[in-house]
Amino acid sequence: MDYNDQMKNRIKRIEGQLRGILKMMEENKDCKEVITQLSASRTAIDRTIGLIVSSNLVECVKHGEENGKDTEKLVLEAVNLLVKSR
Repeated sequence: MDYNDQMKNRIKRIEGQLRGILKMMEENKDCKEVITQLSASRTAIDRTIGLIVSSNLVECVKHGEENGKDTEKLVLEAVNLLVKSR
């Protein structure tokens, strides 16, 4: 799978969020602020997972059809990836 710049940039942003959270913890910031930032990071990760799985699904279906693979099986695998991520 080709991970494009958009996907990589999302991960870099998440990495920055996590560093910021660690700094907040080291500075003993209020737990509500930390939890809010952790929740935002989790949401960003979930959205990135969705983007990668959907991109992978499109790619797999295209290549699967070309190679005579079962499209339904490919879709089921993608759904399972999403379920595992929760």
